[in-house]
Amino acid sequence: MKKGIILYQSKYGATEKYAKWLQEKTGFARMETKKATLTDVQGYDTIILGGGVYAGGIAGLNFLKKHMEKLTDKQVLVFAVGASPYDEKFIAQCKDMQFKDELKDLPLFYCRGAWDMEKMTFLHRKLCTMLKKAVAKQDPATFEPWQTALFEVGEEACDWTDEKYLAPILEELKK
Repeated sequence: MKKGIILYQSKYGATEKYAKWLQEKTGFARMETKKATLTDVQGYDTIILGGGVYAGGIAGLNFLKKHMEKLTDKQVLVFAVGASPYDEKFIAQCKDMQFKDELKDLPLFYCRGAWDMEKMTFLHRKLCTMLKKAVAKQDPATFEPWQTALFEVGEEACDWTDEKYLAPILEELKK
C-alpha cells in the first residue's frame, strides 16, 4: 500500500474519530492539520485531509489551498464531516464554493458526524439557535435535507458516525 498521511481538523471529535478509523484501515500516519507543515507531508504519496463542516466551510482546507502547488505529484483526497445527512446537492455546492483553481479536481467525500448542543461553544450554540429560527419561517415542504435534520434532532445529542462512510475513500485509495 502507498505511504500516506491523514490530516484532520476536529472541533467536537467526529472528524478525529474518522481519522483514527482511516488510520487503522490504512496504516497511514495521522496528524492534526493545525500542527502540520509542508515538510511534514512532502514525504508521503497520499494525503487525506478531513475537516468538520462549519457554515458550509471545511475546516483545515486552507492547508491544501496554501500548499497544493507543491503537492501536485501526490494523491490528495478530502473528506468533510457534518451533522447533516449525505446530500449530493450539498457536496456539489461545497465543491463549487471551495474547490477552485488547484483544488478543483480533488475528490470530496462526506461522512456524517455528530450533534451535541451541550458540547458546542457558546457561539456555535447561538448560531445554531438563530439558524433554527430562520429556517422555522420556511414551509417545511421546501426544506433541504440539512434543514429537515436540524429540526428532527432538536436539542438531543446524536452520533451518526459510522465506518461505512469510509468505504468510498478506501475505494479511491485503490486507484
